Amino acid sequence: MEPRRPSASDAADAALASLGYKGELPRNLSMMSILGLSFAIMAVPFGLSTTLYITLYNGQSVAVLWGWVLVSLISICIAASLAEICAVFPTAGGVYYWSAMLSTRRWAPMVSFVDGWLTLVGNWTVTLSINFSGAQLILSAISIFNPNYVANQWQTVLCFWAVMLVCAAVNAFGSRYLDLINKVCIYWTAASVLIIMVTLLVMAPSRHSGAYVFGHYDASASGWPAGWSFFIGLLQPAYTLTGYGMVAAMCEEVQNPEREVPKAIVLSVVAAGITGVIYIIPLLFVLPDVAMLLQQAQPIGLLFKTVTGSAAGGFGLLFLILGILMFAGIGALTAASRCTYAFARDGAIPGYHLWSRVNKRLGMPLWALALSTVVDCILGCIYFGSSAAFNSFTGVATICLSMSYGVPVLVLLVRRRELVKSSPFSLGKFGTIVNIICIVWIVFAVVIFCMPVSLPVDSSTMNYASVVFAGFAAIAIAWYFAYARRNFHGPPVLGNGEFVPGVTGVQHHGAEANVGTDSETPDPALEKN
Repeated sequence: MEPRRPSASDAADAALASLGYKGELPRNLSMMSILGLSFAIMAVPFGLSTTLYITLYNGQSVAVLWGWVLVSLISICIAASLAEICAVFPTAGGVYYWSAMLSTRRWAPMVSFVDGWLTLVGNWTVTLSINFSGAQLILSAISIFNPNYVANQWQTVLCFWAVMLVCAAVNAFGSRYLDLINKVCIYWTAASVLIIMVTLLVMAPSRHSGAYVFGHYDASASGWPAGWSFFIGLLQPAYTLTGYGMVAAMCEEVQNPEREVPKAIVLSVVAAGITGVIYIIPLLFVLPDVAMLLQQAQPIGLLFKTVTGSAAGGFGLLFLILGILMFAGIGALTAASRCTYAFARDGAIPGYHLWSRVNKRLGMPLWALALSTVVDCILGCIYFGSSAAFNSFTGVATICLSMSYGVPVLVLLVRRRELVKSSPFSLGKFGTIVNIICIVWIVFAVVIFCMPVSLPVDSSTMNYASVVFAGFAAIAIAWYFAYARRNFHGPPVLGNGEFVPGVTGVQHHGAEANVGTDSETPDPALEKN
């Protein structure tokens, strides 16, 4: 009897072992599935619809369209920077793992710990913001038929919990179907955009001129200076184009992840950018009175109703957006659970022994999924105290994920890009400038993410993102000095000194290997481990 030939999954698990981990998750996702997952998390029509009010305050047509184009191009640079590193270190740890392996041995534990918590909080709060804004959008559908209806806090939170539980149930009991679900998302989104575009253009009672769509700029409602208001308007595309780096957490469920996942990351952003332009232009051609739209917290339903001339027509189009919401919520929770699992298996989360378990029957980290779901459900209760404080979680999610993307790219630049020169997804001579664009934008974006959408500001309109971010940062820092400084060493290969990032990926050497340095001289810090 002939011995069984090693499969692609065997080769991927062997490569994963060289990175310090045992393959525990089934490799049943394809590149198209990962692309669909990333596309689902960004959820372009849903994201643009729920944040439309931002650009209606800050510039209108110019901010909506050209702000989207600008942030899309920048996001491609960030995605390409992450993809280049992912091709060298394809693990579920994602940016957390990359930060450790790109740093020097001395700084690797602290850098990876900080970036891991940024990633974890970013994953949790992205899921939170998607599903909570989705719950608000679901309830806004009622106001299409009953303009006097206003959801109270209990109705909103209960609807949010229901959305979270549905997403968790699909992840837990439908994990074997995630490949299909992620692929269907691509077709549902494409069909939705096409149907919405055709319906709005055909049924609109009037249309704006091309000059209005491509050149109208009015920031008078924002209270900000006209020039600065455009940059505040970039919050809309920045909020939407955020979650593409989260899919790196799925590397251990893909065959040939060093090739397939980097391609999926970049292609999903390109696809999202194109989809956004196709969705935005028809909206601007048929845009109703802006002052009327700004009277609604979620104006997209009113926009659809006004343009189609009927409540049923408006709800029909809104239903397509709600379908995209469910794909986004399921996908974001999938990525958040894998991120939680990856960070926990390195001992970085209290109770990590439980959160790092994989349910063999379901083929997924059930306890990590449960933790992600419970944390988000608890955070949703903040809405009872302050809707403004809760809304800041969208900003916190974007700040955390953006900063988590920036950490490994910054370390890579400081180390002169030595460890990715032979990446299967190499940026070549353009790598340095692409990385610099990435870092400059992230630094600038963190500033605007802390700005209120409009002036004047009171307690109900203040952007509390910086306060909430500081709170999470304080928890992470306290945990680091109370426990992790003595007990956390980063990925396991850093603790035993067996890992050397090489020009062709990863190589194993003797116990005296120098981890994360360019020199062949042993690092004295290893002697402590």
